[in-house]
Amino acid sequence: MIEVTRLKGTKIFINAELIEMVEETPDTVITLTSGKKYIVSESGRDIIELVIDYKRKIHSLGVE
Repeated sequence: MIEVTRLKGTKIFINAELIEMVEETPDTVITLTSGKKYIVSESGRDIIELVIDYKRKIHSLGVE
């Protein structure tokens, strides 16, 4: 899960594995594989970094 901020300032957690698309229109819109969309204050580049960090953490859990 990644933590993002809705435009009104509330924090939500989104399953990074379900993100299909991130677009800036100019607001950042995250579209999940279910079709559900979330408008967030983070930039598209920030979302990408959050997903990369999440995947690094997940993959490092199995490596010792």
